[in-house]
Amino acid sequence: MLRYLYQVVENLLTTGILTALLFAVIDKTDGAGRAKRFALWGCAAGAAAAFVLAVLRRTTALINRGFFNTWILSFAILFGIVFLFFLWKAPQNFTRKMPRKPLLALSISELVRPLLLAALLFYAMPVIFLYPAEFALPGESIFSTASLFKLIGFIAGLLVVILSSSALYQTAKVLSAKALKILISAALVLTMFNQAVVIAQFLLARRIIPMARWFFAFIIAAVDSDFIFFYLTMAIALCAPLMAFISGLKPPEGAKNPAERRKTLAALRSKRRWCAVVAVGFAVSTLSVTVVKDYTERGVELSPAEPMNIVGDEIIIPITQVEDGHLHRFVFTASDNTDVRFIVIKKNAVSYGVGLDACDICGPTGYYERKNEVICRLCDVVMNISTIGFKGGCNPVPLAYSLREGSIVIETINLENEKNRFK
Repeated sequence: MLRYLYQVVENLLTTGILTALLFAVIDKTDGAGRAKRFALWGCAAGAAAAFVLAVLRRTTALINRGFFNTWILSFAILFGIVFLFFLWKAPQNFTRKMPRKPLLALSISELVRPLLLAALLFYAMPVIFLYPAEFALPGESIFSTASLFKLIGFIAGLLVVILSSSALYQTAKVLSAKALKILISAALVLTMFNQAVVIAQFLLARRIIPMARWFFAFIIAAVDSDFIFFYLTMAIALCAPLMAFISGLKPPEGAKNPAERRKTLAALRSKRRWCAVVAVGFAVSTLSVTVVKDYTERGVELSPAEPMNIVGDEIIIPITQVEDGHLHRFVFTASDNTDVRFIVIKKNAVSYGVGLDACDICGPTGYYERKNEVICRLCDVVMNISTIGFKGGCNPVPLAYSLREGSIVIETINLENEKNRFK
């Protein structure tokens, strides 16, 4: 139950914050007209596309998660840059009497906002749609107590994100235009930097861009500090309710009559309540991705390495040792004393899944077996055992092998070449 709470918050809150701030910008500059309708359509399109992608990822092996994420994030960065350009450079108020050029600028600015929202949701929501498919393990009923607890945690995570984002929107839309522009610009630039790191990680893993040592070290450091982006985005967003709360402390002035004064006081109380909701939501989110996450993941330990034979430049593993259909872990010590872990599992009568105990997305955190399923230790995604040994998604990095005289044979040079993943 707790795992789904923090995972939903971790994957969705940043997108919720950006969405709330963007709608507040629309309210400030365009009101509730067609710009807001376009933005809502953008959200709907992004969510629908994410659902389709989630279904394809669940039912087929055709979707390469890293490839799709790279393209989605590339478009998100492009739309973000265009959005920031119009936010700071383009006129904010337009009428039909204005020259043609500002009207053209308005059309582009109206278009880029829903596209940005669609790209953000398209990236963030596929994993959210996939979580319910994990509630019932094979052989279990969807109506079991375990499934119910998972559903409760999942819904709780969604409620935290939705309430926090809605309250943030209510507080942000009362800020001045300048303050709101600064907040959304800071949050969006931070998010785009994080997105660029994800893209660079994929391109480096596929050797599409040169593996310069300094750049590789920078990307690894940025990936390891991913949680900092999450907290900084929350800190930026928290400035909105803080400023709104401070402004709400001022007593109303210039009221024409007692009724108008009471109305103003009621609006100020409502503003302070929304500020409190944001603060509580962010506090729960922080506890979820720290204390709750640490408590939930603490008990997962990797199984010990099994013995294997090394003959010359080859590793020999008897088939009888791995024919039970369970996950088997092995460790090869490279020339620089780095322990390179790899796993073997029997997929069917004629083939085996052989791969590193690491993936291109989650790194060398490893995999473990739970109720005859192979699980990623970091993201808790259930592997499709039939796809182990193939590239894509959170699958283990494939490791070449051959079958010879009743044994699985792996060349040690292939493990030497991958030792940097485990440093």
